[in-house]
Amino acid sequence: MSKILAVFGATGHQGSSVINYVLNDPELSKEFKLRAITRDVNSPKVKELKEKVEVVRGDVLDRASLETALTGVHTVFSMTVPPPTSDSYEAEYNMGKDIADISVEKGAKYIIFSTLPPAKKLSGGKYTKITPFDAKAAVEEYIRGLPIQSSFLSAGTFMENFLEQTYMGPKQDADGTWVFARQISPKAQLPLIDAVGDTGKFVGAMLAEPEKYEGRTVSAATRFYSMEEIYAAIGKSTGKKVAYKQVSVEEFKKELVGVPTMMADFFIDAFRCQEEFGYFGPNGEAEVKWAAENARGKLATFEDFLERHPITLG
Repeated sequence: MSKILAVFGATGHQGSSVINYVLNDPELSKEFKLRAITRDVNSPKVKELKEKVEVVRGDVLDRASLETALTGVHTVFSMTVPPPTSDSYEAEYNMGKDIADISVEKGAKYIIFSTLPPAKKLSGGKYTKITPFDAKAAVEEYIRGLPIQSSFLSAGTFMENFLEQTYMGPKQDADGTWVFARQISPKAQLPLIDAVGDTGKFVGAMLAEPEKYEGRTVSAATRFYSMEEIYAAIGKSTGKKVAYKQVSVEEFKKELVGVPTMMADFFIDAFRCQEEFGYFGPNGEAEVKWAAENARGKLATFEDFLERHPITLG
């Protein structure tokens, strides 16, 4: 009899990737029956999902719905999304904690939590406004103390973020060059992951060999890219003249006009922290290399991603 794998965030980048990967894997598709957990079971995205897997309502703000959604589940892929509120740290922490607590109460055997690095701790308290990272890291620490087998996926920067030009989009100079202005050095490094295409490959490895990944935090990315590499790749992909420009923090703030204050503070601190202390901390390069080598399938390079998802400038 197949074990039930409950997937939170089933219509988002990570959850949908996990579902599609397991459905298409010859071994895991036999081992697990998928249960997609979503807040709105009537959304357009869910309609398509219902044709492939069981869909159950589960709202992190409704404990009774979570208890129903997690009944009979063996394995849980858990993730949280930061709410746009002033108490976002506490709210997101409570979301992750509730999912974990109810998973244990309902007899689940294994939880894989989508975490992020503890930015405040890594920076020695210097950067305090990267709350989505710190809240998830606190949930990870909490889960480690529960009587359940656990592993943790810590994803790098989503390649999909570069398709979004709503905030911090480029400006075109008089000579036609598209200029991307950021506050960090062109040499600053970011770990990139095709979230939709490749999250499932990392989680698939964790599902296939749970003992190997017991207690492990997987730094999920294809590799680190410098800012100048990223924008050179975008220039090549678009066929446009693209330049990366390092600006002051004050100039960068001007690029964030229209961005909610809490999100703007996050962007400012996050970029600075990641340049100074590393996205995953001092051992990030080695951790990403190990994770990529052990992923269950070939990972997309940023160039591969841009070929499949062209960016339009102008």
